Amino acid sequence: MSSERTREPAPPVNVWVPVVALGWLIPGGGHFFLKRYGRAGLLAFAITGMYLFGLMMRGYLFQPLRGPDLLSTLMNYGGFVGNICAGLLYLLTVWLGYSQPEVPGHVHDYGAKFLVTAGLLNILAIVDAYEIAAGRKS
Repeated sequence: MSSERTREPAPPVNVWVPVVALGWLIPGGGHFFLKRYGRAGLLAFAITGMYLFGLMMRGYLFQPLRGPDLLSTLMNYGGFVGNICAGLLYLLTVWLGYSQPEVPGHVHDYGAKFLVTAGLLNILAIVDAYEIAAGRKS
């Protein structure tokens, strides 16, 4: 008995690229483009709120820096990728000159985690929008 799975053909690029690009740039934008207004509003509210809470807690924005050891390097690069994934929120924050130094303290540390988590939540929203655009999910 073989467990051979049939592969679904990849959707055309012109179907999913605008959805993914808009979903990265504006949290919930991919769902809004697909006319899923309720989900788009919920995602925009959750991701933007989480990002703003991170800024209000004066969270640190990670930079792609090489650390003294592998773990520090992974944390810096991973945090940077998480920040970038917040899209326009991150770009505006950097453009407006926000640069909180990394300082000790629980509130600042939670703020940095909120900023990264907002980007990671946006990745999940982008994947969801892609699957809807590709017709794999309703």
